[in-house]
Amino acid sequence: MNFIDRRQNPKGKSLPNRQRLLRRLKGQVRQAVAKSIAGRKVTEVDADQTVPVPVEGIGEPTFRRGARGAHDFVLPGNRKYVKGDRIAKPEGGAGGGREGAESGSGEDEFTFSLSRDEFLDIFFEDLELPHMVKRRLKEAESSTPSRAGYTTAGSPQALDVLRTMRNGLARRLALHRPRQTELDELLDAQAAAEAAGDIETAQRLTAEVEALRRRWRAVPWIDPVDVRYRRFEHRPIPIAQAVMFCLMDVSGSMNEHMKDLAKRFFMLLYLFLTRRYEAVDIIFIRHTHEAQEVDEETFFGSRETGGTVVSSALDAAIRIMHERYPLDAWNIYVAQASDGDNLVSDRSRVSEAMTEFLLPACQYFAYLEVDDTPGDDHDHRHFASELWRAYEELLRPDVPLALRRATAAGQIFGVFRELFAREGVS
Repeated sequence: MNFIDRRQNPKGKSLPNRQRLLRRLKGQVRQAVAKSIAGRKVTEVDADQTVPVPVEGIGEPTFRRGARGAHDFVLPGNRKYVKGDRIAKPEGGAGGGREGAESGSGEDEFTFSLSRDEFLDIFFEDLELPHMVKRRLKEAESSTPSRAGYTTAGSPQALDVLRTMRNGLARRLALHRPRQTELDELLDAQAAAEAAGDIETAQRLTAEVEALRRRWRAVPWIDPVDVRYRRFEHRPIPIAQAVMFCLMDVSGSMNEHMKDLAKRFFMLLYLFLTRRYEAVDIIFIRHTHEAQEVDEETFFGSRETGGTVVSSALDAAIRIMHERYPLDAWNIYVAQASDGDNLVSDRSRVSEAMTEFLLPACQYFAYLEVDDTPGDDHDHRHFASELWRAYEELLRPDVPLALRRATAAGQIFGVFRELFAREGVS
């Protein structure tokens, strides 16, 4: 029995060694991955990359031959110490750690190259998506070869030997192809008649042998009509597909720091959706007092002036859902980022849009409130914004709505894990 290992071994290290090193550095790699999303586009954040890891902990155990007995060594160049002297500690308590270079740069960090799958596995472990249930046959996007019977023409690789031999056997039986034993018996009888001098019987048996051989040649063992090839058809398969709506306030009150927090959150959600769904569309909707669907560069790069009317963005999302994303075919996720400013007069319209359409239609609606002011992420009793209060009134155990707040980039990953934590995992 032969065993063939077809696993892809990374260059320079065997796969088991790489996996063992990755397990040992899991904590450092996870932290490095969480920091690696800055400066990337939402749709390109999961590209293959290297992540820097501190050098501590990367050493691998080795075996060395131990010294036997006591040995004396002569070290050239020593004019100060003799055998038995004790070496004093450096003054000031300084140790012998790594020294920085004169230019200010120290020892380089160890870089670990992660594939896309490894990156996503580390990034989203212990997370899950709610209600991934809608499926549809998507046009010409994904198909799989499926068995579709047999055909009389095809490539040699598709030859079905068993079906071919079965067809040949049925044809030979139907046409009464002579068996080898029948021919052998006639030949033995012919030889016996010739040996006995029975010329008449020998001639009759010779005629029967020739007739039998003609029938043998007329009915071959395998005929082209027996040959069958396996036939395959490419059939569409059900695809879990999702659309992600990114809603963000771009009025003058949203500074670059707040937009950066929002971008990090959108990146995490996009990566998570692509990990769970085979097809993901992403829609960017920015708004001030009016909303507009834009591309990603415009979404994160432009800054507008004017008041804030959140209902305009919600209405735009509803309109796009009606036009392009039927609810029975798409898993809909909405991620909204804002500083919480909104007109008081717009609260009723926001509540109406959320309760009558968005919350029933969405798999999940995540609202992230961004701010420059440090504070407790969960305590909103003293500084709840107008939009936060409007959404807070809609919270119910059966409503797919979650509210979180972030003031620093380091909080985004924790907020995301809270939103999508698997049940029973803290």
